[in-house]
Amino acid sequence: MDALSLLQRRNSAPKLCEPAPTEAEYAEIFEAAARVPDHARLRPWRLRVIEGAARKQLGQLFVDAAQKRNPDFTEAELQRFRDQPLRAPSIIVVSARIQAHPKVPDIEQRLSAGCAAYAVLLAAEALGYAGIWRTGDHAFDPVVHAGLGMEKGEEIIGFLYLGSRDGAAKPLPDVALSEFVQYWNHP
Repeated sequence: MDALSLLQRRNSAPKLCEPAPTEAEYAEIFEAAARVPDHARLRPWRLRVIEGAARKQLGQLFVDAAQKRNPDFTEAELQRFRDQPLRAPSIIVVSARIQAHPKVPDIEQRLSAGCAAYAVLLAAEALGYAGIWRTGDHAFDPVVHAGLGMEKGEEIIGFLYLGSRDGAAKPLPDVALSEFVQYWNHP
């Protein structure tokens, strides 16, 4: 698939199964992420790979965080949190590590980390895999941040669930470019 077709046809895959990318394929994927726009070469993104039994540990971390947010969650709700990381064979936690810099504002660093997340999704798709970008309450929870060993000033950009597409890709709707594109002419 050529690059333009990849960009125009990629879509999220909420149902994922084995296999996930191999270690060698992840090296290729992360090489792509390293090439996103990055003013001053701060590399303000961090990528944490969670696979195998570590997914169950992440599920327990989600439960611990949820119970702290709301001690009234039912056991069924807690089980849903526990099972969330098991929806894919691999999860990449993408975070932005914001650094003080006189020429690179925080927003640029967050956007760069977001570009790294998207590059991971695109590169995985180019290798024949699929994924979905998720956030939710866990992405903003200090218990989750601490459990993942995040540094002060580090923020979760998203949880990228990766694996092989389980079933057919969902159809993509036509896009009306006029809804978000305009050409500006200065008088």
